[in-house]
Amino acid sequence: MTGFAQATRWGATLLEPLAELPRTHFRIWAPDAAQVTLEVAQHAPQAMNAQEGGWHEVVAPVGAGAQYRFRVSPDLAVPDPASRLQAGDVHDASVVVDPRAYAWQQAGWRGRPWHEVVLYELHAGTMGGFAGVQAALPRLKDLGITAIELMPINDFPGARNWGYDGVLPYAPDTTLGTPEALKALVDAAHGLGLMVFLDVVYNHFGPDGAYLHAYAKPFFDEGIHTPWGAAIDFKKPPVRDFFEDNALFWLNEYRFDGLRFDAVHAIAETDWLDVLAARIRREIPDRHVHLVLENERNGARHLKPAGGFDAQWNDDGHNILHPLLTGEREGYYEDFAEDGAAKLARVLSEGFLFQGQVSGHLGAPRGEPSAHLPPTAFVLFLQNHDQVGNRAFGERLPALADPEALAAATALLLLSPQIPMLFMGEEWAATAPFLFFTDHNAELAPLVTAGRRKEFAKFAAFQDPAKRERIPDPNAEGTFRDSIPDAVEAGRPPHDAVLALHRRLLALRRDRIVPHLPGAAALGAEVIGEKAVLARWRLGDGSTLTIATNFGAGPVPCDAAGETLFENHAGALGTGRLAARCTVALIDPPRQDGGA
Repeated sequence: MTGFAQATRWGATLLEPLAELPRTHFRIWAPDAAQVTLEVAQHAPQAMNAQEGGWHEVVAPVGAGAQYRFRVSPDLAVPDPASRLQAGDVHDASVVVDPRAYAWQQAGWRGRPWHEVVLYELHAGTMGGFAGVQAALPRLKDLGITAIELMPINDFPGARNWGYDGVLPYAPDTTLGTPEALKALVDAAHGLGLMVFLDVVYNHFGPDGAYLHAYAKPFFDEGIHTPWGAAIDFKKPPVRDFFEDNALFWLNEYRFDGLRFDAVHAIAETDWLDVLAARIRREIPDRHVHLVLENERNGARHLKPAGGFDAQWNDDGHNILHPLLTGEREGYYEDFAEDGAAKLARVLSEGFLFQGQVSGHLGAPRGEPSAHLPPTAFVLFLQNHDQVGNRAFGERLPALADPEALAAATALLLLSPQIPMLFMGEEWAATAPFLFFTDHNAELAPLVTAGRRKEFAKFAAFQDPAKRERIPDPNAEGTFRDSIPDAVEAGRPPHDAVLALHRRLLALRRDRIVPHLPGAAALGAEVIGEKAVLARWRLGDGSTLTIATNFGAGPVPCDAAGETLFENHAGALGTGRLAARCTVALIDPPRQDGGA
């Protein structure tokens, strides 16, 4: 049994944890503070030593469990920005942690290769915290999931939050469970052969509890503004240290198998992303570690084989599929609603839709050429926290789309060589919405509520202010509770049939597609109807995978042949036509003569 610890250049590092008189090294970058004092509960304040470049450090005779703050001015004592644990919430004292105290049962786990990934995005709070997620692992394994992805879990203000308002990137939020409970979740997943990914936010801090502004103003670049205020300044070495160590902290100390980097298009120094990936690859050479971007820029250069990241969330793919299924075209869907089949064909054959052309919605060019990338460089999805939760009423796709067309889209998602991702509850068509929820203080809460409702004023359905008032209050506890999926309904019609479809498709993917994904490449895709596409891929064993999908209300001409791997209903492909609202997948074995 083994414990793990990641050395960090910020924060509290426990020295000699088993000694009779333990000691802890404290370090903080506070270039705007003339003097920093360490204040530990039940101990006399201790002046920290000022070091070159704005650093302050000291060794104190305290051990695990000690509660501490840094006094950065006579009237302000702050928690450690690299706190591993908080005594309460984001404004409270930080706690010294012994990272090696947890005895890992699966210390020898080395992970699984990227091509085996089937992602399941979830919000730990709506599943009962870390313990609740751990209890769900056998069910998810049985479904065919190979990797769960936790929405951000670092400390946020209040008792409930999506996680993107976090301000302490090293500290698991105590409302979800202890550090030991999080490690037990990861350990249990590994024992079942499951990977665990974590969504990390390096582009901003939340609006409540980010004290860095008070004593480390150079942490931010006031000349670059983002939706969350001044941009984090990744030109500064201490800033890079803070986030690079954080990524390694989650991967090494908590043994996560992968990280999803939120909205990196809000990071101005794009070269830092490649520096980060290179450092992770260099320092963790002996495990399968997977790095995934969310990047509105469609930065193909960051992705393997040239870059260090395994894949990017394929928002283009979702944004095409959603209008094809729902008919919606407002907001960013305006770039994707016209000629949906042609755009879907490009995404299936080349990865990104936008590869440098001007986005009408953004009014600027977007993207880089991506046709040279393997299909596994793209994470495809029909739903995720953003695409559901950023709707006014958090409706999931089953509430918006024809069920047969949605079943056809599900088959395309789960059998395509792109890496599939499901959002919690999607596998049984959960009826619970996923709403935007927070738990802000009395001053901030009404501003967040008003801002949330104002966001929808540009949509036709919410021109009337009275209608906007019906949008759920993010700060109401009921908004959070309404967002909790009820797994019991998965056993009742019609949900049981949806669950059976997902299980069947994932078994086919595991047995017939995944073993041959290394070396796979797109052979092209063509439009065969207004809402229908025929796509082909050469798999790594030389076989050809063909997927014909039709979301339309009528049959379309379709010329495809091979062993039928899947069809939404018997006889869907016959006499040169593909039936309405169905997907058919075919496998053509490699030619014995080695020909194309």
